[in-house]
Amino acid sequence: MITLEDKQEVSVDIDTLKQNAQKILDFLGYQDFDLGIQLANLEHMHELNKKYRKKDKPTDILSFLYYPDLKAGQKINPKSPEGKNLGDIIICPAYVKQDLDRWNQSFENRMQTLLIHGICHLLGYDHVNDEDYDAMRKKEAEIQDFLNA
Repeated sequence: MITLEDKQEVSVDIDTLKQNAQKILDFLGYQDFDLGIQLANLEHMHELNKKYRKKDKPTDILSFLYYPDLKAGQKINPKSPEGKNLGDIIICPAYVKQDLDRWNQSFENRMQTLLIHGICHLLGYDHVNDEDYDAMRKKEAEIQDFLNA
């Protein structure tokens, strides 16, 4: 089940965001897993980024993994119904709007890109080194192609 909490002031198409999240989970074989999505304001995102990443500034997205030791491409096999959880992603739409020029995307497309990016992080993908980055970009492009088909 996807839970979405909107704690910010920027207009976001919540229904499309939730629908896309469910489509992604279905595509990846996690249709019956839980995913939390929070839309945060700049101040809250700044606090979270400072607390969890030691970066004293807001950011566009943060991911909090339920399975922190999961490797990219490894399938989750929960041991109980409670284990059917991917984790939580927090997106800051105000930051996304401020940062749009850098990405050459519409707000809606950037939100979709970040949703995909966050879910990939929850599934063990990362961009720490070039090899990890390449694997993550490949998975993101696969999901993007599926959503745009």
